[in-house]
Amino acid sequence: MIHRSVLELIGRTPMLQAQRLDAGPCELFLKLECMNPGGSIKDRIGLTMIERAERAGRIRPGDTLVEGTAGNTGIGLALVAQQKGYRLVLVVPDKMSREKIFNLKAMGAEVILTRSDVAKGHPEYYQDLAKKIAEGTPGAYFINQFGNPDNVAAHEEITGPEILEQVDGRLDAIVFGCGSSGTMTGLSRCFAKASPHTELVLADPVGSILAQYINEGTLSTKSASWMVEGIGEDFLPVISDFSRVKKAYAITDRESFLTARLLLEKEGVLGGSSTGTLLAAALKYCREQTRPKRVVVFVCDTGNKYLSKQFNDYWMLDNGFLERPQHGDLRDLILRPYAQRDTVVVGPHEPLTVAYQRLKLYDVSQLPVMEGERIVGILDESDLLMHVHADSARFTDPVSTAMVSKLEFVDMRTPVASLMPVFDRGHVAIVMDGPKFLGLITRIDLLNYLRRRVS
Repeated sequence: MIHRSVLELIGRTPMLQAQRLDAGPCELFLKLECMNPGGSIKDRIGLTMIERAERAGRIRPGDTLVEGTAGNTGIGLALVAQQKGYRLVLVVPDKMSREKIFNLKAMGAEVILTRSDVAKGHPEYYQDLAKKIAEGTPGAYFINQFGNPDNVAAHEEITGPEILEQVDGRLDAIVFGCGSSGTMTGLSRCFAKASPHTELVLADPVGSILAQYINEGTLSTKSASWMVEGIGEDFLPVISDFSRVKKAYAITDRESFLTARLLLEKEGVLGGSSTGTLLAAALKYCREQTRPKRVVVFVCDTGNKYLSKQFNDYWMLDNGFLERPQHGDLRDLILRPYAQRDTVVVGPHEPLTVAYQRLKLYDVSQLPVMEGERIVGILDESDLLMHVHADSARFTDPVSTAMVSKLEFVDMRTPVASLMPVFDRGHVAIVMDGPKFLGLITRIDLLNYLRRRVS
């Protein structure tokens, strides 16, 4: 079958039965919403909310659409807006992965970053700011996924029936997250009629108020921050209906990220951060059961949008989500240990073009210059610039002509406080064990170390 528009590819996503995850006595099925053309379940509501607004005469091609989004709704809207000829302005919190931002801009959306550490009611809260921008833009239409009934309708009329068809109507429980609450409310209404015995299970990031609301009936006015994107709330969305949700699990960021990595390792499915939250909750639910049940969990979006975060070992280490052996000395601050071949290095006789390419590729600001196993210099961005700024042909010169050979060596047993004078002199700390080079410590490495200790 040949399709004439990418929008025709939205929905009808595959259902995969997990084979290698420990689901206790249960059958666990993965609803692969990552297979939508925009890479997430939010493609569904992007299409429905825009098309129903068109049919109601609220918008027409060429109009400006405005929305606040944690990312995936924005991508779904951008996909539809691009195909239908709308200008799209998106307000997004600054914890969004850079892959999502690149994706949005590549599709022509205008992206406005705002703070992720403020709650609803603050002028820089992403939804409030989006509403203000819409009100101040002549002819703009505020999509308002958090109050838009078409968000709910997409899942009540399309997603829910699709799931029941795929599992032959036999579904004991479904695990989902809640951001705008459209998925949860839509499925709840669908299953109330078509599969009333199906349990609705909420997966919620630690810091959100929703799990406590479901499990204890208490609506807290205090939330904390979390790093998982797209789910969890500090208020109850207007369109939310939690009346049929009786069980919720609060999942930490660490467990979410590690479970998403486990999904890739065990089942070959590349899911995003919220997928890790949902899967962690689904596995807890399944393992608590005393009899077999058929359980569906969403793979909400593709992990391609999080390669710089949860699938990046260095980001995971920086944030304390991966563990390394602790030594109680400066080795604990080295992000890229040389002995593990994690340190990006260059040789003194290699051309400066090679050094430049490695600085860019690995997003580092300095390179140790290694002759065999001996460190003989440091080359950073400023050294390179000073060498080539007057004559770009000097990029072909060997690294040795631009490197700094007067080095700041620090013994690994030296107190952490000893790093500050090194940084004050504008140098990077070169950590040694006698004559053996162990790795570099930069200012950001020290900051990350201190932040992890607070956490």
